[in-house]
Amino acid sequence: MLNTPASAIRFPRLLLTGAGGNLGQVLRPRLKAYCDVLRVSHRRDLGLAAKGEEVHTASLEDADQMLALLDDVNAVVHMGGVSTEQPWAPILAGNIVGMVNLYEAARLKGVQRIVFASSNHVTGFYRQDEVVNTRMPPKPDGFYGLSKAFGEDLAQMYWDRWGIETVSLRIGSSFAEPKDRRMLATYLSYDDLERLVVAALTAPIVGHSIIYGMSDNQTTWWDNTHAQHIGYRPQDSSDVFRPAVEARQQHIDRQDPAAIYQGGAFVKATPHG
Repeated sequence: MLNTPASAIRFPRLLLTGAGGNLGQVLRPRLKAYCDVLRVSHRRDLGLAAKGEEVHTASLEDADQMLALLDDVNAVVHMGGVSTEQPWAPILAGNIVGMVNLYEAARLKGVQRIVFASSNHVTGFYRQDEVVNTRMPPKPDGFYGLSKAFGEDLAQMYWDRWGIETVSLRIGSSFAEPKDRRMLATYLSYDDLERLVVAALTAPIVGHSIIYGMSDNQTTWWDNTHAQHIGYRPQDSSDVFRPAVEARQQHIDRQDPAAIYQGGAFVKATPHG
């Protein structure tokens, strides 16, 4: 956790959706430094509110619950929804219907800034020997990546039509440390995740911007040149973990699609059974 806030901007009430998920749990204690009240939500009970918190149980696919959730909110960090490859039905409910409900609630309640947890799987079928920038066409690697591409398009429409600003974060692999050789390129430390979210919340003008969520890794497949205006400056790197990762994973099967395409194992996941 960072010792001091990266920005002097403080929100009266900030909403964190998906607060019970893996990255929601990481961000929940960290975002309190940037707001007077942190409203946290999840589809399951989150327990008692900590100091400075409001706790809500809400399902993204319930439009009325989402409308109530965004009442008196100044900005949203949207980490909710399905975060793995799944059959179509749960992805449709959480990542398609849920996104429409979120943005409709934002429009009706006058919320002007959303930070959306998109995913690197929007471009998962680019090869690992390519460098992808944020203006290249999507190549989703499954239903999950497809739903995140939809979310980015939805954010663009709500910016063009109603002026709701969004930063879509194509998050790589955010863990305490990289687990395999793929993550040497996609790794995003928890501290850099916080820096990225805060930069996305506080950049003066963003319209709809897309940025890859990665630390300052030696190996990278993604080019954030077109997102410099966000002001994100990663300070961590996967490189300190490289010797241990390479010692654990010495062999690479060059014919394995997971070693060919940027989406890794997601390109082989089969929600159809």
